[in-house]
Amino acid sequence: MDRVLVVSSSPNAFSVTNGGNLWQRKYSTNNINYPNPSSCVSKASQHKRKTQIEYNLLRSQQPSLNHHYKCIEGGPPNQECNRKYVVKAAPAIPSFDSESDASNPKNIFDSVKNFLVNLYYFCYPYTMFARTLGTISASLLAVEKLSDISPLFFIGLLQVLVAHFFMDLYINGVNQVFDLEIDKINKPYLPLASGKLSIANGVFITVSSAIMSFWLSSIIGSRPLIWSLVLCFLPWTAYSVNVPLLRWKRYPLLAAILMFSSWGVVFPITFFLHMQTFVFKRPAIFPRSLIVSVVFLSLYSLGIALSKDIPDIEGDTKFGVRSLAAHLGPKRVFWICVSLFETAFGVALLAGATSSACLWIKIAMGVGNAVLASILWYQIKYIDLTSPASTISFYKLNWKLLCVAYFLLALIR
Repeated sequence: MDRVLVVSSSPNAFSVTNGGNLWQRKYSTNNINYPNPSSCVSKASQHKRKTQIEYNLLRSQQPSLNHHYKCIEGGPPNQECNRKYVVKAAPAIPSFDSESDASNPKNIFDSVKNFLVNLYYFCYPYTMFARTLGTISASLLAVEKLSDISPLFFIGLLQVLVAHFFMDLYINGVNQVFDLEIDKINKPYLPLASGKLSIANGVFITVSSAIMSFWLSSIIGSRPLIWSLVLCFLPWTAYSVNVPLLRWKRYPLLAAILMFSSWGVVFPITFFLHMQTFVFKRPAIFPRSLIVSVVFLSLYSLGIALSKDIPDIEGDTKFGVRSLAAHLGPKRVFWICVSLFETAFGVALLAGATSSACLWIKIAMGVGNAVLASILWYQIKYIDLTSPASTISFYKLNWKLLCVAYFLLALIR
């Protein structure tokens, strides 16, 4: 790599002057005589080639440019001169090492991998997975015969899944952006709170996701889908954004109603109507199976909304968010949540037992919901309400049980 000679008055790196006991032997290459450094410095700009040759000779004699040399300027031997000239090697052209590292396929792969991992945790994967299964479950409620499960059905399902994927990214993103300081206490593992994802990138992902969601829905042209996105965007923005009259998460009743209305009412009804009216071109109806799903999900989503605040009491209290768990205490809210979950499983079990479907569906509904209720009841005795890790595991357990319940709800007729 080509280098040029940079001369400064710093004492660091490498001092060179004329005469003295440093230059006890003379360098001669092609009859080149070394002038004293004063003339070199003053005429450096006029003698670049000569200076370059001089530097190369010095560099060939010295293993490192970090050595410090003393000199004499017009004085007796061993007398240190008052002025030192520092020779530093600066690259004339940029190094290609960093560029080759950046273009290394392994480094590119690692960067993409790290970004995708951070994006995975940025979007709260368990909520997105549950919402995806909820979309499939509600869409299957519109299936009246086996021939309905056709490419047309899957295209309609994909339309909802993709549009709501970006809306989920927006909802989870805007919550993390405005909860950054709270998450540093409650959820320090999240990408924004841990610093693995910058605020600028988080804001960009959030805003672009909302734009993509509405753009896709406008292209698709399904009114139920557009209403579903609007009814998610507006209240969940009000839930998180910290401006006057908003930041609804500070009010326990509003936060619970928001969770209940989105997961219990908006999602199942709009997903069903999208498939029923837009895909299958049938009149809008509200069958028994849809009503049972709405009742079950309303109870269950209310329990999830309340249980979410139990592990977040410390951070919420510090930043003035008076959740119901902080107001009533974790133990009382915990048992309210357990009651709501068990009641929801009981409703689904009763609906399956009284269904007009075939016997195997009744058995599946009865046994399935009984097993889910038993798992929940068995696990609650291991929950330590004083441990955030334990209460978080309880919260995630409820999402896992909901994912299984979605399969059972799709069987109700």
